[in-house]
Amino acid sequence: MAFNSIFLLFSLLSLLHLHSSAAQSSVKAVYWFPDNEFPASNIDSTLFTHLFCAFADVDPTTYQVTVASQNTNAFSTFTTTVQQKNPSVKTLLSIGGGGSADIKNHFSSMASQPNSRKTFIDSAINLARSYNFHGLDLDWEYPATDIDMTNLGVLLKEWRDAVVAESSNSGKAPLLLTAAFYYAPKIESRSYPIDSITTNLDWVNAMAYDFYGPSWSQVTRAPAALYDKESQYNGNYGVVAWIQAGLPAKKLVLGFPFYGKAWRLVNADNHGLFAPTNGAANGEGIESDGAMQYKQIKQFMAQNGAATVFDASIVGDYCYAGTTWIGYDDTQSISTKVSYAKGKGLLGYFAWHVAADDNWVLSQLG
Repeated sequence: MAFNSIFLLFSLLSLLHLHSSAAQSSVKAVYWFPDNEFPASNIDSTLFTHLFCAFADVDPTTYQVTVASQNTNAFSTFTTTVQQKNPSVKTLLSIGGGGSADIKNHFSSMASQPNSRKTFIDSAINLARSYNFHGLDLDWEYPATDIDMTNLGVLLKEWRDAVVAESSNSGKAPLLLTAAFYYAPKIESRSYPIDSITTNLDWVNAMAYDFYGPSWSQVTRAPAALYDKESQYNGNYGVVAWIQAGLPAKKLVLGFPFYGKAWRLVNADNHGLFAPTNGAANGEGIESDGAMQYKQIKQFMAQNGAATVFDASIVGDYCYAGTTWIGYDDTQSISTKVSYAKGKGLLGYFAWHVAADDNWVLSQLG
């Protein structure tokens, strides 16, 4: 009887150790992509626990996961490169992205059939292993129908099963499996498959940004507010909604941007929140949709003597000079969001994207 008790206790302790070692303790992550002319070797990987390499593609005919030829070397050496500064940092290959309107259709078609799902899953795992990534990240922006959402749930289940089987056969640690999703568990009337997400993903990256921009808002608004009494488009709403829908807080990672949005004011003297605008501002570093990297925002502020405002009620920053108005997150907003994530018991936080930071000012927070 004593031997049996000791054996059972040892077995229980072993299982608990395996579970705790497999569980993710915390996440401080950022996305990187090669098109920004910021080499992976420039990343200070000591500031992060996880790095996402973006983006692999989905072949619209075969549904295999592929990497564009011009990115092959950068992707295949990414893990080796970033681990030179931080051997413990984990890397994930992110698939998809919001850059192409066709990607959403490719995901929808792929997820609709068992054979195409299997091709996608197997090729993703093989690619991740051949490039020495520690995990895979799904960035489907966004499932457009209820059928898409149902198929997403099936895809995640089959993907997890394949990851477990591959690990068992290879003797390697299972690949991490994550996804970048909408900031809230519903997109209009379409609900994410919470049960499948909870069971099959290691965590969800909630994209709590791009709430407003000059392309669709006629007045100045905070692009990534943590709170907003005027609408549901804010990070806190999304976090609370995900948790109320059934996603454990420890499977939720809060996203924030290392970039802002620049509007053109109708009247330079009316420069607060909700000020009338007439589209995106023009100027150095401002993209056609008004997007502007944090480091470029700081340059604009210095060169133009811009006035700056931190609004604690929404947790968001803005600056203005002349008719240019920029909503963004500065150090106080990011620090507050980091504290919020910890206070809510979330798994952690991530940012898009690493090259937009200004000498690691934002990345060092938290």
